[in-house]
Amino acid sequence: MACFADKTLTRQRGAVLAEMAIVTPLLIILVLATADLTRAFIEHNTLTKVVRNGARYAAANAYEGTTGIVNVNAALVNETKNLVVFGNVAGAGAAVLPGLALADVSVVQIGTSNDVEVRATYTISGLLGPMIPGFFLGGDVSTTRGLQASVRMRAL
Repeated sequence: MACFADKTLTRQRGAVLAEMAIVTPLLIILVLATADLTRAFIEHNTLTKVVRNGARYAAANAYEGTTGIVNVNAALVNETKNLVVFGNVAGAGAAVLPGLALADVSVVQIGTSNDVEVRATYTISGLLGPMIPGFFLGGDVSTTRGLQASVRMRAL
């Protein structure tokens, strides 16, 4: 009877090992996908915040004195772009998001209205692209995505 119990225990150990070998890669991919989605969410939230700060700065500084005329000049555009990319008007330090450049930000006055719009685009690449082979596509799965943020505010 002891011999029969040992064989059953050995078979169960083998079944558990086989199940673990099947499930572990799926769990790792699920954890990495969750981390990748979380990182993308945080970077989109950061991009939205810096664009909102840039639009607030541009809207607050677009009026020319007490004339009531809104003017988005080159100096204001440069300062706003620096604020969005570097987090300060001087443009010193590292970018708020890695890879975000001044060329990715646009600052425009909307027509003849008193509105100023700040728009930014940012490209992120996922963690899983090089790790998951494209079984159906024959290559790596592209996980590069573009994030966009746009804020429009009335000049104060």
